[in-house]
Amino acid sequence: MTITRLDPPGLHAVPGLISQIVTVTEQTLIHLSGQVAWDEHGTPVSPGDHAGQAAQIARNIDIALAAAGATRTDIVKETIYVVAYTTDLLRPILGALRDGHQPPPASTFIGVAALFAPDFLIEVDIVAAVTRPAPGVVD
Repeated sequence: MTITRLDPPGLHAVPGLISQIVTVTEQTLIHLSGQVAWDEHGTPVSPGDHAGQAAQIARNIDIALAAAGATRTDIVKETIYVVAYTTDLLRPILGALRDGHQPPPASTFIGVAALFAPDFLIEVDIVAAVTRPAPGVVD
């Protein structure tokens, strides 16, 4: 599998936080359901705290990706939905989601009025790519 990450001249670069373009060849794609800041019992974690919720979401993403034979390094695209978004939330949220994992994926931030329940401030939709078949049930 080849993953190429590009920040071409003419597009604003945000090194270490996002890649403007990610191409993937010869891969198995892994799509996660939107991840929110809840624990394994469905209890909200860090209500009212964007950075705390992002940290819990990162833990949930790690668990989900590991079950599919992947890690955060394999993420090629993320969409981040944020309630009450302001630009000062960008770095705390991405800092928690990256937590030293590089290179960064292609990324989209979307400010929203609400998510499915009022305790949740962030939801992250992930697409990852690996060269091996993901474990689990085959349809």
